[in-house]
Amino acid sequence: MDRAIRAALDQGQVIDITTTGAKTGRLRRIVIVLHNFDGHLYISGVPNPARKRGWLANVEANPALTVHLKGAEQADLPATGRVITDPAERRPIFEKVARAWNRTDIRAMLEHSPLIELMIEGYPA
Repeated sequence: MDRAIRAALDQGQVIDITTTGAKTGRLRRIVIVLHNFDGHLYISGVPNPARKRGWLANVEANPALTVHLKGAEQADLPATGRVITDPAERRPIFEKVARAWNRTDIRAMLEHSPLIELMIEGYPA
């Protein structure tokens, strides 16, 4: 991984991810926000008690995915997603997400927002 890609991952940004459909096995690409807190990469979403996100079900079924950087630095990076469900682990991460998004509804985020950690080979190093 070169320095420019590493620097891009150091910043929160809008990315695409491609997951494998849990039911269909088809590749699914979506736009989503990447967060970097203390060298750890996370993807979350706004609270939605009405339904589970398709991308989250896909990561639960198959944690291999591709991160597509599409800003000044462009790259397709193989990654592994780890779904975070433990409330004690979720709370400090959602507190940071809430600050980044200027939100105050941490309780709703804890209960109804998806959260995964991304592992990308060679990052951080």
